[in-house]
Amino acid sequence: MSDAAPGLTGLLAQWQEDLAAWAIPAHITAAVPDSPWVLPRQVFARRADRLRETPAGPSYQQEWQTLDPPGSVLDVGAGAGAACLPLAPRTTTLTAVDTDPAMLDLLAERARAAGLPTRLCAGGWPEVAAQTPPADLVTCHNVLYNVPDLAPFIEALTAHARRRVVVEMTAAHPLTSLNPLWRHFHGLQRPAGPTAGHVLAILDAMGLRAGHTEWNRPAEADYATVGELAEVTRRRLCLPAERAAEVEAALRDTGLSGQATDLGTAGRAVVTIWWEGCA
Repeated sequence: MSDAAPGLTGLLAQWQEDLAAWAIPAHITAAVPDSPWVLPRQVFARRADRLRETPAGPSYQQEWQTLDPPGSVLDVGAGAGAACLPLAPRTTTLTAVDTDPAMLDLLAERARAAGLPTRLCAGGWPEVAAQTPPADLVTCHNVLYNVPDLAPFIEALTAHARRRVVVEMTAAHPLTSLNPLWRHFHGLQRPAGPTAGHVLAILDAMGLRAGHTEWNRPAEADYATVGELAEVTRRRLCLPAERAAEVEAALRDTGLSGQATDLGTAGRAVVTIWWEGCA
């Protein structure tokens, strides 16, 4: 990374500051036994299965084109495989990186069923980058809002891609959809930033000529029931189990329940960003 890049230091500092503002006040987290940073693995698995059956969207299209001719894939923040499994027909080998070993197990089951040679790497990026081989295509879906130190993360993605990096993220922070419920239950005003626009500005300041397209993700029933969605939402809102019915009622009143979609990623503006690798 070049220190001479105009405005880069300020952009990175603003990104970190905006993400830090999402911290939940200690008195709220201390009042409940459950962590608010719940990871609904069953939702990730359903989404991976659905997208493998019917792949679609600008991110998939960019990735599919990049794998012509077929090549290797590195999926950072792979989850259960929603990004990489739809690419199996053009993938020679897959390396999947994720911080959650149980999520990687879900991906491994699906990769075996697809006959896809797969290497699993449990850990955070870029900490495990040195253990990870380069690939023709590097994918990274719905991860960047969890990355305060963005520059080394992006640099490691770029250094591992022979052809292209494709990143997908919501246009706004994925938890902004819960902001009305934070006001309703806690009287707490939550942040609005950062946004995908900040990432594009950082990429530009880093000297990466990134293309991008904004699109709307169709709402899909990733949760089995509205009750399941309410339970995950209750934990995200740091509310005790006995208030689950109130959360479900609030979801219905605000119209957020929809088809029991994931509030963080479904039925909203999404941005696909891509740039050339240098591996």
